[in-house]
Amino acid sequence: MKIIDDWLASARRVDSCNCDDRPDVRDISVVVIHCISLPPGEFSGEWIDCLFTNALEAAAHPYFEGLRGLRVSAHALIRRDGEIVQYVPFHRRAWHAGISNYQGRGCCNDFSIGLELEGADDIPYTEVQYERLSDLLVALFKKYPGLSPDRIVGHSDIAPDRKTDPGPSFDWGRLYSLLSLRGFQSDRMRRSL
Repeated sequence: MKIIDDWLASARRVDSCNCDDRPDVRDISVVVIHCISLPPGEFSGEWIDCLFTNALEAAAHPYFEGLRGLRVSAHALIRRDGEIVQYVPFHRRAWHAGISNYQGRGCCNDFSIGLELEGADDIPYTEVQYERLSDLLVALFKKYPGLSPDRIVGHSDIAPDRKTDPGPSFDWGRLYSLLSLRGFQSDRMRRSL
C-alpha cells in the first residue's frame, strides 16, 4: 500500500470539502479509529459518501433528519468488503473527532488521522477490514514519523463522554497481532503479554 502526495494510491477517492489546513502539518501524531453505518446497523450503499460530501438527503431515511446540516468527514473509510475510500488527503485536517482530548491536548483533529470502519459498536468487524486497516496503518507509520502502534486510539478514548466507537466488537488484540506480523510492535501489546 502506497501513499502518494498524501493520497492512498489504491483507494477510491471521493473528495470531501469538510476539511481545512492543519495548524502544523508536521504534527501528525495519532490515529483515531471510528465506526460508522448509515442508517445505523445497515451496510453498503452510498450514504456514508453522501454524509462526508454534504449530499445526504434528510428525507431518504428517518434517521438522516438528525444529521441535517452536519459537516463531518474522515480521512478514510474501510468498508466491510475491504474497499478503502479516501475523502481527505492525510496532510489536511479532516473533521472527525469533534470535542476531544488526547494526553492533555484538545482539538484532536489538528494532529490526528481519522479512519472509519464500516460497522457498529456491537457487530463484529470483518477479517478483511482488520487486514486492510493494518496495511493502511503500516503505510501511515512509514509516511508520518509521529505515528506508531502506541498512538492508535478509539474515538471513545478521546471523547469518552460522547462516543463509544469503535465499540466492544473491535478486536484490539487482532489489530496489534497483525501489526506485529508486519514488523510493528506496540508497547501496550508487550505489557499485556
